[in-house]
Amino acid sequence: MPRPAVDPVRAAATQRLRRAAGRWLKAAREARGLTQAELAAILGLRYYTFVSQVESGVGRVPIESQGDWAAALGLDAADFAGTLLRYYEPELHRLLFGETPDPVESKASA
Repeated sequence: MPRPAVDPVRAAATQRLRRAAGRWLKAAREARGLTQAELAAILGLRYYTFVSQVESGVGRVPIESQGDWAAALGLDAADFAGTLLRYYEPELHRLLFGETPDPVESKASA
């Protein structure tokens, strides 16, 4: 079965949300006074560039390590996971928790 064509509008929205998630994560890291290399070391990552990729929106925080990231950043694990879910999977977040505002639009209007 062939894969459906990528919807460019949806792809752009996904990338916009990932970049916004990266900005949120970077702000949390900086608020904690950590460099990317220090955070990577705390998380046991071999390369700090993974943190850079996540902060730039190229990568995502893996589900299985979200608790570790939350602890390293001094954040509540459930709140951390919920916030990332709004950025990474907004439709799933809406289905689970009801209509929620776009996290990027909310920041822009504040």
